[in-house]
Order: sequence, then C-alpha cells, then structure tokens
Amino acid sequence: MRKRIRKALTFLIVGLLVIVGAGLAFIRLGLPDVGPAPLLEIDSDAAQIERGRYLANHVAACMDCHSTRDFTKLTGPMVAGTEGKGGEGFLREQGFPGNYYAPNLTPAHLGTWTDGEIYRAITTGVSRDGRALFPVMPYQNFGQMAPDDIHAIIAYLRSLKPIQHVVPASESDFPMNFIINTIPAKREGGKRPAPTDQIAYGKYITMFAGCGDCHTPVDAQGQGLPGMSFAGGREFPMPTGTARAANITPAQSGIGKWTREAFIARFRAYTNASAQPTVGEEGTNSIMPWTMYAHMTDQDLGAIYDYLRTVKPVEHTVPPFTPKPRMVATR
Repeated sequence: MRKRIRKALTFLIVGLLVIVGAGLAFIRLGLPDVGPAPLLEIDSDAAQIERGRYLANHVAACMDCHSTRDFTKLTGPMVAGTEGKGGEGFLREQGFPGNYYAPNLTPAHLGTWTDGEIYRAITTGVSRDGRALFPVMPYQNFGQMAPDDIHAIIAYLRSLKPIQHVVPASESDFPMNFIINTIPAKREGGKRPAPTDQIAYGKYITMFAGCGDCHTPVDAQGQGLPGMSFAGGREFPMPTGTARAANITPAQSGIGKWTREAFIARFRAYTNASAQPTVGEEGTNSIMPWTMYAHMTDQDLGAIYDYLRTVKPVEHTVPPFTPKPRMVATR
C-alpha cells in the first residue's frame, strides 16, 4: 500500500514538474506574442518631423532617457549633440530587477528597422528581434496614444544625426527574466481628444508625458501604491543624494494652492538649459527633465494642470531631496 502511495506521489510530483516546466518554456519561448510588426510607410515631411520633434523632446521626452544628461548641473539638462544616442542605465543598484539600458534611437541603430518595427516597439514593448522590453520604457502608455502622434515621433527619429554608439544589452534577473515576456500586449492605439475638451485632452497629454509613472510611489515590485496616484514620493538615487517626485494632486501638500499661471510659470523657469547652475558634491538636484518639459506649449501645460485638478487629492508631504551622508574622517 505504501509503495503504491509513494509511486502515486512520485507520478504526481513529476507531472507537476512537467506542467510547470512546460509553462515556463512557453513563457520563455512562446511569449511575447503581439503579432508581426505592421506594414507602415510613414510620411516624413517637414510638418510631420516637427510634430515628432516636439513630442519626442517636450511631451513624451524620449530624449530624456535616450540621450546623455549632465547631472553636474541642476535638473540634468541634455548634452547637446547626444540626441538619441542611448546608453542611460536603469540598474540593479537603483532597485531594478536587472540591468536595462536605453537603446540608440538614431539611424545608426534604427536605420535597418522598418517603420512598423519601430512602431511595434514603441507601442507594444517588443523589439525587432521579438525580445520583450522592460516597461521602464512606457510603451503601455504609448500604446494608448493616437497612432499619428507615434508616426510623427518615428519620422523625427529618422531625421536624427546618426551616432555610432554601442549600448550594452539589457538583462533581467530571475524571475523577471520570465515575467518580462508576459507584459507586452498588442494595442490598437487611441484617439487624441480635441484641445477644446480640456480635461480629456489634459489626461491624454499627462499620460503621454508619463507624469503618473514618476509621481506615483511604488512598492518593492515596482507597482503603483493603491490610492496614491500622482501623490509623489517615488525615490530616484542620484550622484549627490536621493531625489523624490513631488505630490501633484490637488491636495494642499500638492498643487492645491497653485494657479494655472503659476503651474505654467514653474516650467518656464527652466527654458534656458545652458543657464542651469552647477551642482556641488552635496547639492540638491532633480531627476525631473525640467528643461525638456519647459518648452511644452501653454496649451499642453495648461491642459495637464486642468486634468490634475480633477484627480483624487492625497495629502502626502514629500521631502524633495535628501543629500548623501557626509563622510566623516576617523582617526
């Protein structure tokens, strides 16, 4: 009797291992499955490129991660001439489940990609070779944007100066090396609301700009904390200390006291990237790409403000920056 029980348990355990192994093999080899890249041939006229330039630099801020930023200066303005070269790391020591690097977006790297392959990567998170992208790249947001806005960004990327810059391959730790394949999803794209529909348009621009991604605190797994959307407090390690995203809900500890004009003026204060002061070894700094968003139109900044006034107010006081502890010499 005992032998039969042991034999049955052995078969059960082996069966479970086979099922788990098959499941993991499917996740690793069969996913992501978002379908082939669409057949696209995007018009790259001057108007289309200019629209893409505006979106890629001042709304979606693609150039924030895919260029070089000078964090020896306040707000880390982009280094001129590095547009799209890639290389910024999102690393284990920063709390990521692996090492991820922003790829080169210039024609030196994307020149052999089709427009459809670039579109699929931006909107579904699947690279040309079928590899899943880690969602620090906000493709879940971009997949909800109007396709013609994504087309404009692609047209702009095609116009960039080619920069030969080899970026390290990204790698995920276990279990993210399996989980990452389950995240990409095919999306049909959304519709850009008319600017006259101020709240809906503001929500669209807010999502495009990824405001919620940085201004919502996350748990150890990187998931937004329930009830804390836009409430600030997400931490970002920097060379001189730890920066935290501000509370941008309409609470008193957020933007509750701000007027629309004051909100826009806050961005306009960073219009001149070259005028940003140098940050010392213990200086306060910000990960927020102010000098990029500073050139967003009044219409778009105002729409973001109008939308944020409609989100749930959360009283959450956030210290903006904590300097690294000073090293004290010991004898």
